[in-house]
Amino acid sequence: MAMTGHTMPESVELLCGLEERPAFLDALIVALQHVLAMFVGIITPPVILGEALKLPAEDTAYLVSTALLVSGIGTILQTRRIGPVGSGLLSVQGTSFAFIPPILAAAGTVMAAGGGVREALGVAFGVSAATAPLIIILSRCIHRARRLFTPIVTGTVVALIGLTLLQVAATNVGGGLEAKADGSFGSVKNLGLAAIVVVTILVFSCCRSRQLRMLSVIIGLLVGDLIGIAMGGVDFSNLRSVPALAIPMPFRFGLGFRPEAVVPFAFTYVVSSVEAVGDLTATAALSGQAVSGPAFTERLRGGLLADGISSMLGACLGCSPTTTFAQNNGVIQLTGVGSSYVGRFIGGLLVLIGLVPAVGVLVQAMPRAALGGATLIMFGLVAAAGVRILSGAPVSRRTAIIIAVSLGAGLGVSFVPELLSQLPALLRNTLSSGIATGGLCALILDNVVPHAHDIPNNRLGERNNE
Repeated sequence: MAMTGHTMPESVELLCGLEERPAFLDALIVALQHVLAMFVGIITPPVILGEALKLPAEDTAYLVSTALLVSGIGTILQTRRIGPVGSGLLSVQGTSFAFIPPILAAAGTVMAAGGGVREALGVAFGVSAATAPLIIILSRCIHRARRLFTPIVTGTVVALIGLTLLQVAATNVGGGLEAKADGSFGSVKNLGLAAIVVVTILVFSCCRSRQLRMLSVIIGLLVGDLIGIAMGGVDFSNLRSVPALAIPMPFRFGLGFRPEAVVPFAFTYVVSSVEAVGDLTATAALSGQAVSGPAFTERLRGGLLADGISSMLGACLGCSPTTTFAQNNGVIQLTGVGSSYVGRFIGGLLVLIGLVPAVGVLVQAMPRAALGGATLIMFGLVAAAGVRILSGAPVSRRTAIIIAVSLGAGLGVSFVPELLSQLPALLRNTLSSGIATGGLCALILDNVVPHAHDIPNNRLGERNNE
């Protein structure tokens, strides 16, 4: 998901506008910068899923390759604007962090019932495909749906996404599940490597060069990988057995369905759509385009439609849902190039990388502690984005109570899942995702708890006297 809130970017002087076509070499150089800025965001969700579900190395590599491929196709759809599909802006797509908890919850339900990990992934992708059309529906009525999803609701959900994922990041900091198995979890070696990655990212994210700031996560991971190789903690043996080129196989994990998994996926799709609207608005502003009026509304509808189509395609190929990324906005500011033509180069590069399975194997070989250090910051930024959205909500006792109850319910379910053990199976599995539980609480309370101006005068006076 987008790593920023809904704040409007500063205006930028464009060297190449939305409808202009830069020279081939210039477009390729700008596209490479976009790919570098979004690469880590694309590959991290499949790596986390592979680690959490204990997938074989080849399956994790497949998830990484498919994520890159689908992100490339989605970017082309988004920037090319084929009929009603796409925003026509230089807006890129990538796999969303927001769907990691719903996927793990759905897969965990299947595995708890005795199913295998491939069956579990098939169910998760099946539910993803079944609920993705919700974005297509929302694209037709986004101007109305946004009224329900106030900063209280979206901020709470985004904060919960980041907070619940921090547990995954901390596990990787300690060395991951493999380290737990061999007794090295939390060793000085793992903690030290994670700390070096964190410090490297912080140093480069604070430097004056905007380009280095944008590449800080990649530089941090590269430093972590080099140290891991020097310590002998990286295994490249799997590279020998991978083909030079591989075509993704539709329904590799099958397609299943579990009704109890629908609510977490559907809710996450809706919130992801609201976030995408914010990102598309920012990109339009940076590109010198209108951010209101009929033309802008059509851009939003086309952008969400592209999100829905690429997410459905991803589910069929074995990829977690994709969404509009915000990382490209920084590249537009840096380069001054807002041409949608560059999007075809970005998409093409991602597709080419996705067709090379060696990329997935290299990512799989990454030291878990190094990945943990990077994701600790990345997921913390997601939580911070949620706090930033919440800061746009009215400051009142009502707001504080809604946020407190929603965060408490969501985190409580995430940290103590057995809390729901006595509920009926359908309800238990539906609420097993902290995002769904907290999000539903925020949505219901925000529409039920009265505002101060809605309370009768006599009751309001009594409350003021308390």
